[in-house]
Amino acid sequence: MPLFKRFAPPLAIWAAAFALMAWLDRQPDLAHIGNLALLLVLAAALSSHWLNLAAALALDLVAVLAFNAAFIEPRGHFLQIDLAQHAWLLATMLGVSWSSAGLTARLRRQAELAQRHAREAEQLRAFSEALRDADGDLPTQAAALAAALHPQARLIVLRDTLPARDDDAAALILGTLDADQRTGLWLSLRRSLPFGPGTGRHEELPEWYLPLRGRAGRSHGAALLPAGEPGQRSQAQLLCDQLGQALERGASERAAQRARELAEAQGLRNTLLAAISHDYRTPLATIMGAASALREQDEKLSAAQRRKLATAIVDESEALARMTDNTLQIARLDAPGGARLKTDWESAEELAGAALRRARQRHPDAAGRLRARLDPGLPLLRCDAVLLLQLLDNLLDNALKYGGSGPVEIRAVQADGQLMLAVRDRGPGVAPAWRERVFDVFQRGRDGAPDATRGAGVGLAACRAIAQAHGGEMRYRARSHGGAAFECWLPLPTETFENPEP
Repeated sequence: MPLFKRFAPPLAIWAAAFALMAWLDRQPDLAHIGNLALLLVLAAALSSHWLNLAAALALDLVAVLAFNAAFIEPRGHFLQIDLAQHAWLLATMLGVSWSSAGLTARLRRQAELAQRHAREAEQLRAFSEALRDADGDLPTQAAALAAALHPQARLIVLRDTLPARDDDAAALILGTLDADQRTGLWLSLRRSLPFGPGTGRHEELPEWYLPLRGRAGRSHGAALLPAGEPGQRSQAQLLCDQLGQALERGASERAAQRARELAEAQGLRNTLLAAISHDYRTPLATIMGAASALREQDEKLSAAQRRKLATAIVDESEALARMTDNTLQIARLDAPGGARLKTDWESAEELAGAALRRARQRHPDAAGRLRARLDPGLPLLRCDAVLLLQLLDNLLDNALKYGGSGPVEIRAVQADGQLMLAVRDRGPGVAPAWRERVFDVFQRGRDGAPDATRGAGVGLAACRAIAQAHGGEMRYRARSHGGAAFECWLPLPTETFENPEP
């Protein structure tokens, strides 16, 4: 505040007070020394609101001396007074004025402290909101801390774990640093200690080095800012620790996510091993038994028996191959990070036709039951044709195996920006309790669900993994007149496809 604006109000108060005292002094009925003293004490109390403690005490002393010279006999002299009559009056006036100034200064300090605490709390709240809005984005979090600390603040923030040696590639650096500042920030980070004035460490430094500390005692970075008042350092350290704790939470969440992914991968591997050790034994035993019979009893077997054994070998080998393909696809598509699809523009008509041809080759006895019903003018689908053919193969095999002796139909329709590929039958359907679990891996239903005597329960799980890899989903729908519909809903691309010029 400029000096004139700071002293103008108290000087005006004292001038008005002495003017009023001079007027009262000329009134016979009012000219009492006690009345004038009260006016001086009032002026001292009012003027202290604009002055610091030292200025208020000095001005009060001058006012009391001026009062002594102006209104106490003999007038015009500062020190010649009647000790018995007026000494205690002047001392009391000065004591009350100084007490008032001291109390006012104390209240002012408390008010300023409360305002500072309110500003600091608001700063912490705003910084917390900035960290929340950053949603784990490291550059945004670091920029928010630099803006909250100081316009000249510079930071080093670890991207992940602390390297064995100081390595700028392992950290995000905000601001320009010289070699000494860089070394100081890394030292503060590694030791989780502040350096600079008032910290008790390297007091000769002109700047503060503050660690970004987490709750575990480990720092995730360090900040450099110009030194100021001790209270400012405490607030700056709180802001740094707030970011350090946010980074620690982020690191804990990433570690937990990695642990979950590893546990899921390990669980899937264990399940695959269990499936291989149990569900693969039946087809392998059938294949080995048929092959052994052909090798050891070939001359004793009739042509029909040999064909039967050869057919068993082929059927079980195909079943084992499909089981292996489905299991491997589940492992590949459900792995952390997913799988990269080989997508291209494909026609639903061609996919359905290829799936029907393959199903008729595998099940020649059921060829007459297979049919397709596709809406005209279906758009092209951006997909991995191999995976979608595997999805349709699984659905058709399930329908022929568990869907009774009725017709099995591939249905394709466009609705709500999606393309639905479905395989429908007129069999017993799936019990309500199994309609969600039937898509889980290695689940084989009972009591109205698919028969559990054969298969490893991977076909529908592979279908769901394939649909999700394409951004779609698998649904089960019970048909109104009996039967089941397994539907794959796939999103249609927003871009248009144009046939190339011949």
